[in-house]
Formats: sequence, structure tokens, C-alpha cells
Amino acid sequence: MKFARQHAIITGGSSGIGKATAKLLASKGANISIIARDRAKLEAAKLEIEAAKINSKQQIFSVEADVAQRSQIEQAIQTCIATVGTPDILITSAGIASPGYFQEVPIEVFERTMAINYFGSLYSIKAVLPSMEKQQKGQVVLISSGAGLIGIYGYTPYSPSKFALRGLAESLRGELKPLGIQISIVYPPDTDTPQLEIENKSKPLETKLITGTAQTWSAQAVAREILKGIETKKFAIAPGSEMAILGRFHSLIAPGLNWYFDRIVAKVKNSNLRQFIKKD
Repeated sequence: MKFARQHAIITGGSSGIGKATAKLLASKGANISIIARDRAKLEAAKLEIEAAKINSKQQIFSVEADVAQRSQIEQAIQTCIATVGTPDILITSAGIASPGYFQEVPIEVFERTMAINYFGSLYSIKAVLPSMEKQQKGQVVLISSGAGLIGIYGYTPYSPSKFALRGLAESLRGELKPLGIQISIVYPPDTDTPQLEIENKSKPLETKLITGTAQTWSAQAVAREILKGIETKKFAIAPGSEMAILGRFHSLIAPGLNWYFDRIVAKVKNSNLRQFIKKD
């Protein structure tokens, strides 16, 4: 099998899409290193990934690190390489989202979101490239979002960080290709993960109505699409027809989507105004 005996390093591998992808890769014979901040979640995820192995020789390794701290993630990746070997695949799945109204979101949330979602991926890529370049092969997979293709109301901290990943991937593609390193960027739709559950607690009503028009995927289904994309060396991996259309035609359909989103926002605002007048 393609992934047998390969080494995949996955940031954010203790939950959500990262964990689902780690389990699927383990079921195909890969060695796995997962990196995340929470030790308890890491250990629980490691046990789940261990259970997905298909042979006793596979290595499943976990290391605690905050991807937003450059020294921590660099050290964590070097530990993974020293323990398990040169990575064939890097998947940067660590990420956060804190929806809210722009004027009400503290500036620290914007800084932390960019630090984890963008710089965490950047630090990870920088850390693995020397070993990938030495073996003249490797695959880097960045997890962006549909919100990295078109700005979404209520996601002012999140969307720019995912747009930044798109710019990084597009810029890096040409540089890495002559080195034998493939880069892919994934645009998942809303995915049923613990992160989405957290997001829903602070999502403005307008955001809930906008995002509620799209299908929610399981983390396992997204993981299957990621592996298909890796196997076929796709640059843009957009699971499902909705994301595929958005990924290919986002610039063309953005005006229509913005018109539709504005109608939703206007309805919510008018409804709130009517309620305010009645109370007054």
C-alpha cells in the first residue's frame, strides 16, 4: 500500500480532522507522530491510533507542543524525526476559531488565531523541509477552510488566517516542486469536531444562518478526501461538490454569495430591530 511504512507528522493530531486522518493513515500501515498541546488528549488519541494499526511494527508517537511557539514546535518535530525517522508527510491540522462581531472580539484573539493557524503551519513546514529536501521527496498538507476562499460574516479572526495559508501554499508550490516535495491545501466544509462545537457557542446568529446552509461533514469523511488528494498529488483538495465549486469559482461567485449573505444579515438585523421596538 502507498502509505505503508511512511512517516506522517500531524499537528493538531489529538482531535478532529487531524486525529481522523492519523487513524486512517495508521489503518494503511503508516507510522504516525501527532503533536498537540493537551497531554491527556494526546495520550487518548494515541491509544485510538494504536488500535487502528495493521501490524505490530508500526510506530505511533506523540509529543506535546504549542504550534504557536516556534521553539516548541521546532523541538517537537525534531523529536519526532529522531524517534520515528524522516517524515514523508506533514499535515498541519492544528487550528482554532473564535467567531464573533469584529468590534467585540479582543485584539488578542486575532493575534492568537493567526499565531496558531498561520505561523504554526509555517514553523512546522520550516522544521520538516531540511529532512524532506535531503531525501528529495515529501508531501506537505495544509488544512485551510472554506472560509479561506471567501470571507464569512463573524469570522474576522479566522478567515484571514486561512486565507494566509492559501497564499503560503500557492507561493511555496513552485519552490518545492523542483525539490521533489508536493504541497496541498485542503478546504474542508464545516466538520463535526470538538472545535465546531466550541465555535457554535460564540457564533453570531447571522453566522449560524450563513454556515447552516451548507452540509456538515464528518471528520472521517474529510480524512478520506485528504488521503485521496495526497495519493493523486492534488494541489487543492476541496471535499464535496459545494467546496469543489467554491474552490474553482470563488472569485466569480463571490458577488452572488455576498448578496445572499447580506440578505440573511439584513433579515436578522430587521428582526432584532422589530423586537427592540416592541420591548420599548
